[in-house]
Amino acid sequence: MGFIEDLRHAAHRNASWLCVGLDPDPDRLPVHLRRTKNVQDAVLEFNRAIVDATADLVCAYKPNSAFYEALGATGLEVLQATCAMIPDGVPIILDAKRGDVGHTAEKYAEFAFERMEADAVTLSPYLGSDSLQPFLGDGDRGVFLLCRTSNPSAGDLQDAQCDGRPLYQHVAELALGWQAATDVAIGLVAGATYPAELGTVRWLVGNDMPLLVPGVGAQSGDLHAAVDAAANRQGENAIFNASRSVLYASDGEDFTEAARRAASELRAAIQQEGGR
Repeated sequence: MGFIEDLRHAAHRNASWLCVGLDPDPDRLPVHLRRTKNVQDAVLEFNRAIVDATADLVCAYKPNSAFYEALGATGLEVLQATCAMIPDGVPIILDAKRGDVGHTAEKYAEFAFERMEADAVTLSPYLGSDSLQPFLGDGDRGVFLLCRTSNPSAGDLQDAQCDGRPLYQHVAELALGWQAATDVAIGLVAGATYPAELGTVRWLVGNDMPLLVPGVGAQSGDLHAAVDAAANRQGENAIFNASRSVLYASDGEDFTEAARRAASELRAAIQQEGGR
């Protein structure tokens, strides 16, 4: 079964288009974990508890590679172990934002799909199609291309005028062309913090392309506007990611209960907005 099928099955089974980002910051882990364990073991225990508490509430998990690379030599082992603990049938989107020349991209693809066994990966499209090709060889995988991101200065480049239109719109249309030429699922990253642009992206790519939508949690994106803009006609194909608002709902020994409560509330809010 391919990434898109796994994603839709998980979304329907769990009645959820919520994705939880597994982005552990050692300085924000619960106090009792920081006091009693080394960093690597604390992160692993934290991640396992979050996954156990939320696996029936999500359509995917999104570990961000940077948080594991920052742990040093053992960080990639922690990332690999984190990916391995995610239940079968819940897709893993590795948030790596890779983008490089072909022979280097081959190694990034090997890392994401063979070493980490991710189901999908985030990529920067700004080196063009040859930088994406190494990720497009396995029809069971997926990729998400940065299009209109959620950060405050995203418009510096993505809104730059190109042939009379913002650059991000050209990226969306290029993605449609690339999708037509491959069996790999191609989606786009478009942030909840810019709902007008998010809606334009959905309009440009149509009903079938999945959108990965960060920014509905700690970045305070308007959830109603984001769901209205990103979801397709069936109220689907929009993956709403929350990381900090779920992971750090509590820094006490009740962190798992708090994380589950935060994820459950977000899932319910997404369902409610999508059903309007």
